[in-house]
Amino acid sequence: MDPALLREREAFMKRAAATPSIEKKKKEPEKETVQNDQKKKSKPSSVSSGPKLDMYSYKTSSGSSQVRFSILTKIVQHMKARYQEGEDHPLTLEEILDETNQLDVGVRAKQWLQGESLTQNPKIEVTPDGKYSFKSKYKLKDKKSLLRLLKQHDLRGMGGILLEDIQESLPHSEKHLKNLQNELLYITRSQDKKKIVFYNDKTAHFPVDEEFQKLWRAVTVEAMDDAKIEEHLEKQGIRSMQDHGLKKVAAIKRKKPNSSKRKQFKKPRDNEHLADVLETYDENK
Repeated sequence: MDPALLREREAFMKRAAATPSIEKKKKEPEKETVQNDQKKKSKPSSVSSGPKLDMYSYKTSSGSSQVRFSILTKIVQHMKARYQEGEDHPLTLEEILDETNQLDVGVRAKQWLQGESLTQNPKIEVTPDGKYSFKSKYKLKDKKSLLRLLKQHDLRGMGGILLEDIQESLPHSEKHLKNLQNELLYITRSQDKKKIVFYNDKTAHFPVDEEFQKLWRAVTVEAMDDAKIEEHLEKQGIRSMQDHGLKKVAAIKRKKPNSSKRKQFKKPRDNEHLADVLETYDENK
């Protein structure tokens, strides 16, 4: 072999060894398929970690809540009806379910009734021993308690009481309202057509001149507050009634006496200058 070619080959090999080179390794087809399979498996796992939306579970959950609220509605209506019939003694949950024919209620629904719905319901009152009773707006037992409540409202200037609140709070309300028809006044409210019951104070009945009644009915003060009414009266030359009310009298502060200036109490003195004149009279003498 030509020695010049050998020298060139050796020089080429030295240069190749001196310069670093990076070779790209070809991936094996088996490794690529394994990695692709792993990626495909990892993708659905990340999606499955989130909450799933199941239409069937949604329908059943909404249906169960409707069933629970229907159970609660029956209980409240039954407790109200028995209270209006005069039965105000408290009942346990089992007794309530028995009287409402709902003994097939599940355990979760009972826990919901005891722990949340009945305890937080504004129309149900829980006794210290764990029983339940109807909670009316007013504590009324008979017509005397109703008349007393209406008198208190009238004396305190609180107005009347809604008829529906009386019917809810007073057992056998229709009978008692009929017996008290001469003692009560009924006025229908204009905005919602609800009836309001007032105490008929017969001492306030007095004749009023018709002209004054016409003037009174002609004045509309529905959209006016006290400040506007006072301003209107001042424009008409009428003095308002603010100065004619009861005035608060300031408490009189009494000065505390100084200890140095206190008067010394003088004891009564004996009649020493009459000591030789005074005589003692003994009973034995």
